[in-house]
Amino acid sequence: MPTTVKRLRLPDLIFNRRGTFTFKIILAIFGIALKLFFRRIETVNAGSVPRGTGVIFVMNHPNGLVDPALVFVALPRRISFLAKSTLFKMPVISFLLQTVEALPVYRKIDAEADVSQNQKTFRAAEERLRKGGSIALFPEGISHNSPTLLPLKTGAARIAIGAVSIGDDPIDLRIVPVGLHYTNKTTFRSEGLLHFGEAFQVERTELDADGQPPAKAVKELTARIEAAIRQVTLNAEDESELHTAAIAERIFAAASEENANLGEKLDFQKQYVEQKNYTPELDERLARFDVKLKTAGLEPEHLSLANLSRGFVIRQAIFQTWALLMLLPLTIYGTILHFPAYQLTKLTSYLFSRHDADDIRSTAKVLAGMVFFPLTWVIAAAVLYLFSGSWMLAFASIPFSFVAGYIALYSWEEATEMSGWARAIWTLSTDKERFLRLYIERRELTTSLKTFDR
Repeated sequence: MPTTVKRLRLPDLIFNRRGTFTFKIILAIFGIALKLFFRRIETVNAGSVPRGTGVIFVMNHPNGLVDPALVFVALPRRISFLAKSTLFKMPVISFLLQTVEALPVYRKIDAEADVSQNQKTFRAAEERLRKGGSIALFPEGISHNSPTLLPLKTGAARIAIGAVSIGDDPIDLRIVPVGLHYTNKTTFRSEGLLHFGEAFQVERTELDADGQPPAKAVKELTARIEAAIRQVTLNAEDESELHTAAIAERIFAAASEENANLGEKLDFQKQYVEQKNYTPELDERLARFDVKLKTAGLEPEHLSLANLSRGFVIRQAIFQTWALLMLLPLTIYGTILHFPAYQLTKLTSYLFSRHDADDIRSTAKVLAGMVFFPLTWVIAAAVLYLFSGSWMLAFASIPFSFVAGYIALYSWEEATEMSGWARAIWTLSTDKERFLRLYIERRELTTSLKTFDR
């Protein structure tokens, strides 16, 4: 299947669904929140998702409520979620789930959950699929920090077989695997990817006397779903393998000017992990090189300075510095205004994840930011009204505060990147021999890594 990569812009996240006014408001809120949280969101092969037929999207689950939020705004079709029943008891979240037509799943691990109620959920899901709708679920059952896919629950297979097998009229039902990947799932302004795999059809099966799918068919389809999800996800034995694969990808991308999009980055890391048994020596070389870079305060891409002329570097530095100076007044205002909200968001995230629950840290950051930052704009507008007496000026300050905050965010990101390049320029100027040794070592490592680029 040819690879098609798309970088999602804000309009792609907000205007890609039909629905009620309330539904669109929720879509807009989550679309804006996620576009601010993630520096880049991309999809791979989203155009291959079937249309005009029932679809079940099955996904890995590494990042708490951020996973369904991202899927909600980024999938090319309107979906109904299967969500754990305990969420439907939370006032605000329950309202959101009902608005987006989510269905409850009753799990044995949840206190006082009546698992027999799952039959009603399965019937409702099957009915939506038979009408050409689509549902999304996470067959692992829980969000987790494991470096590999957890054993899948059988719910997806049961729903799929039940939907195509009940009634006399045959239907066309497809299962689409979607791999969710984050460059750093707990870090603000990281990157997110939705990798769509190849859809496959669900075959009709004779149900048993109780109207349930036979165990053998459920087991076989669950195994096929697991294999399909593994094709679009990165799976390793431990975190150290993932870390080494990420180092390898950064070095290769910096030196070869390839892996420009997240899909290519993920493919490279998958190839590296899958061939890990052949690379123990290379793993050690990469680890040593990574330590050398950290000691020097450099990133792999900084070593490309060895190929650039002094005049080009000076021109780029002047241009970028001038742009930041032009934005400085708004940067200062946006930084001061949003500093309390930013700190409160960090504190909330810490409180929720202090027991090593990293899979919910991003969830806490996103939800806290959705509360504290708009509250900041409202408070700023109220203060302005008290001093000016103008409602018009107060209302106008809300979008102005948003823009100032975004400019501050952009400026700080650019300043951080520029500081890294400044350290690289300083190292090249004061310790040229050390810099060039690192450059040569990167080139040698890149040559060794070319076998993993397909």
